[in-house]
This record gives sequence, structure tokens and C-alpha cells, in this order.
Amino acid sequence: MIIKSAEFIISNADYRKCPQDGKLEYAFIGRSNVGKSSLINMLTQRKGLAMTSSTPGKTMLINHFLINEEWYLVDLPGYGYARRGKEGREKIRKIIEDYILGRKAMTNLFVLIDSRHEPQPIDLEFMEWLGENEVPFAIIFTKADKLGSGRFRMNVDAYKEKLLETWEELPPIFESSSEKGVGREEILDYIGKINRDIH
Repeated sequence: MIIKSAEFIISNADYRKCPQDGKLEYAFIGRSNVGKSSLINMLTQRKGLAMTSSTPGKTMLINHFLINEEWYLVDLPGYGYARRGKEGREKIRKIIEDYILGRKAMTNLFVLIDSRHEPQPIDLEFMEWLGENEVPFAIIFTKADKLGSGRFRMNVDAYKEKLLETWEELPPIFESSSEKGVGREEILDYIGKINRDIH
């Protein structure tokens, strides 16, 4: 898929105020500082489209970006940022859950996982929750360039093994590096295929 245009449309905390034009939505989520904004900028090849920050927990709202005037890329707040305090975390959790469970236009959720770490309970619990609620999702392992390929493979395989303890089959899995552009074609082709299948 070729990205001809990408524009920021709206930010808000309530999924009911999201665009109502019926276009398909592909949402991106992950723990704070997983590299979500960098990935979105890499996919769209628009450097400042999603605001990147070295401070985790910056995305507090649901951000809609219109791609090729055909579908939305949705940037969701990161989950599990400890410094936010209980009340703040609860607020973010509600924004995320309401969007994921209540948003009919959401076609697929991409769960971003930092490939540098071994399986994290918070990521596994979140994916478990998605499974229980029958939410279609795919996994993107980010920061693939930060590890040697052997170490990267080991970490990805560890996650797969952990998931297969409770899952019969794994969701689609992608690898990405925002700096090197790795995974861009595969992720966009996957979105393009779903778009074609639905239309």
C-alpha cells in the first residue's frame, strides 16, 4: 500500500465523539514508551505526524489520523505508566477500554511490544483481556534494530511460547524498526488486505 496522504483529524477522550463517517479504523496501542508515535510516523512517512516524546505517557487522548482519505490510523494512550498515579491510570484505562469495546469502526488493534524485554505480565494480561472480549488484534515487536538478531529472535520466541500456554493459535506477528523502516510494507499490506476483504 502506498500512503499518499496522512492528516491529523481530531483528539478526544470519548470514543463517542470520534469521527462518525464509518471509515475503518486501525488502532495502535502499547505500554508507554514502546515507540508508538515513531512507528506511526514511520508507517506514514510523515516525521511529525504523531508527537514523539522521550517522556513516557504523553498520549492521553484518542488521536485520529486520516490515511489516503480512506481509513483511520488511531493512536491510543499507552497503558501501564506507573508514574501517572492510580486515578490517572484508571482514567486512561477507561478511555482505552471504552474505545476498544465500544467503537464499531475499529477493525484491528495493533499491540506494540518492546522487543528488548522478556514477556511482561502487563502485556500478556492486556492481550488475554483482548482475547476474552474477542477483539481482533495483531502484535508488532518494536525496536528490532536495538538488539542483535539472535537476541531479538529469542525474545520474540519467548513471547510466543508464553502466549501459546493459553492461546490455541497466535495472532499475526510483525517486526518493526522505526529507525530502519523495517516492517513498514508488511504492516501496510496487512491493513490493505483487510480493507479489500471488507469492501
